[in-house]
Amino acid sequence: MTPVSSVIEEPRLDWETFQKVDIRIGTILEALPFPKAKRPAYRLTIDFGDDIGILRSSAQITSHYTLSDLVGKQVAAVVNFPPKQVSNFMSQCLILGAYDENGMVVLLKPDQSVRNGSKVG
Repeated sequence: MTPVSSVIEEPRLDWETFQKVDIRIGTILEALPFPKAKRPAYRLTIDFGDDIGILRSSAQITSHYTLSDLVGKQVAAVVNFPPKQVSNFMSQCLILGAYDENGMVVLLKPDQSVRNGSKVG
């Protein structure tokens, strides 16, 4: 077994830096096709609760999820990145996922329902 310290990439983050990344849980309200994206993607509208509100995101998750699979699903996302223009769409948050053995994204999500806007930390 490889020691953990040898597989973690440098530089390592300190706790103060990690706390600057605002990761929240939200519920997908709407999932639409995104035909203008360079790589297959969906346009998502996500409810992050009263404090943050509703944000939109472009997500390359078409390999594992259909549009109907996504509505009502809770996801984890970074909500404090600056908005990014993706083709003709403004992405306001970054949905988090892990890459499977084929390099396709599998969403990170709570295994139980939590309040929209719940902070991950």
